[in-house]
Amino acid sequence: NFCSQIKSKSIKFILIMRNSLQRDSIKNVVCSTKCHPTADWVYKEVRKLIPNISLGTVYRNLSQLSDNGLIKTIQDGSVTRYDGNVTAHHHLKCYRCENIKDINLNDLKLKKIIRSKFDFVPSDIEITVIGTCKKHK
Repeated sequence: NFCSQIKSKSIKFILIMRNSLQRDSIKNVVCSTKCHPTADWVYKEVRKLIPNISLGTVYRNLSQLSDNGLIKTIQDGSVTRYDGNVTAHHHLKCYRCENIKDINLNDLKLKKIIRSKFDFVPSDIEITVIGTCKKHK
């Protein structure tokens, strides 16, 4: 009985550690790129580190990381992308190559303009400017 309790506790401990390793690997992959990857892209990269990881595990961990504020989720039309930059920032998206680039804008100034012009109090601002990058002019 005692041995089975120890065995079940050690199995749980190993699973917790494994999930932590998987989550850390997924977070590191997302945070090490500026390409705003999809879950499929993250999955392919993490498989280089952990060959037996499943796509479902990647999706669950991306969701947990996003829910805990460790990465951001970006809706790009019907595609979900992930961003390792959790500081306040905005995006430029090229409609030709679909690259997304981080930019910083003065949110305080934008909030003041929105408040005065539209009589609306913004709590947060997320902007994606769509156009053509310098490679595709």
